[in-house]
Amino acid sequence: MIVVDASAAVAFFLREEGWRDIALYMKRGVSVDHIIKEFYNAVWRSLYLKRLPNRESAQEILQLFKSYVEKNIVIEPEEKYIDKAFEISVENNITIYDALYIALAIDKKLPLLTLDEKQRYIALKLGIEVLP
Repeated sequence: MIVVDASAAVAFFLREEGWRDIALYMKRGVSVDHIIKEFYNAVWRSLYLKRLPNRESAQEILQLFKSYVEKNIVIEPEEKYIDKAFEISVENNITIYDALYIALAIDKKLPLLTLDEKQRYIALKLGIEVLP
């Protein structure tokens, strides 16, 4: 099991750069519930910027993501990790959003799957294994 952050989920489902490198890790994971908001926002943005051809394509991607969440990922409430995330955020100058995934990885003692370079750097600094 691994912690999946939004950058990895978005890259995988929207077939962004690096998605093939993470495909093997997407089978089973855990994440904070914030991933759902971040994912939906990324799909909206892709639609708005015309990276997706139409609303139907966006809906198909959202359905695939929903199925993934139901079958392949355990969703944890962000409130459980928010205080630790705040500490990480303040001490390392990183957003609360990114710190939530790091806090989850620390709590569960699991590797973090991310494509976010700053988040990767902070996680490694805090002793977390980072994938890919």
